[in-house]
Amino acid sequence: MSDSVRWLLVGAGDVARKRVAAALASAPCSHLAAVCDLRADAAEALAREYNAQPFSNLDAALERADVNAVYIATPVALHVRHGLRALQAGKHILVEKPLGLDGAEALELAAAAARWPVRAGCAYFRRLFPAFEHTARMLAQGELGRIVTARLVYQSWFDPRGDDPKAWRVERARAGGGPLADMGSHMFDVLIGLLGMPLAVSARCDALLHPWDVEDTASIVMTLPGGAHVTASITWCARAWRHEFEIVGSEASLCWQPYDSGHLIKAVRGQVETLDLPPAANVHLPLVADFVEAIRTSRAPVCPLAEAAKTNLLLDAIYRSAQEHREVAPTDTLPG
Repeated sequence: MSDSVRWLLVGAGDVARKRVAAALASAPCSHLAAVCDLRADAAEALAREYNAQPFSNLDAALERADVNAVYIATPVALHVRHGLRALQAGKHILVEKPLGLDGAEALELAAAAARWPVRAGCAYFRRLFPAFEHTARMLAQGELGRIVTARLVYQSWFDPRGDDPKAWRVERARAGGGPLADMGSHMFDVLIGLLGMPLAVSARCDALLHPWDVEDTASIVMTLPGGAHVTASITWCARAWRHEFEIVGSEASLCWQPYDSGHLIKAVRGQVETLDLPPAANVHLPLVADFVEAIRTSRAPVCPLAEAAKTNLLLDAIYRSAQEHREVAPTDTLPG
């Protein structure tokens, strides 16, 4: 095994300050050595908290910082560009979600990573939730029977002012999409990880309340391998928050309600059972710990880039279906 993993954190924004920096600094055999952000004051402030080295230029950080891994927490439009530069510098990379602006970008980065002797993963941390692991076991053991439908719901309010640091999330050129790319990507990754890649997609995506060039509301119907139906309702126009994921089978159903709480409702032939499987207080900590162990043992991380690219291909199919008013297969969106 190698020694402790030394990290360069690229991006000192919201998620980096709230969870990522702390996870990089506190995971076993992990050390936050440097922080890079175009805003020198932001890089210096976050670096100071963790006794790390600040940088405002990525090339300088990759050349001068004593690191062997890079966590990319910049806006989506920069993920692939920064990931390629880190790979070329010989670093392991862990990239925030979604992996790229579209499937072509995501596949480009995945293909590049496969050519280097490094670990490369995407921050779909819900694959490490106890709820995910429990659901995967139930599916593997056939406890739900034949899967007939799944339901994804995410409803909240998001309307950032122009000077809000998170306003980039409603700009297509920087985010790739609206709530589908932001929160929907996490839910689609869970869907793919548990039930497989949908075969067909029919979608409506609209900006109903906000003057954005991305959707604020989307309704989607998908077909899974085996014929099961999936419905998804995702919006940033709801004043009341709601977040759920449910799988219904011929023998039982299982609902994550609320989605991130670890509270599961299992119904078997009229008998209802509740399970409490809360995630870690810092949901990025198990993700970083898994990635560090992947580096130290030369195994794949929980969500390698080729797997993360599937979510981008699914998003491409959703947006194409909404634009062209027809059913689309995610395989139709493959580049070339």
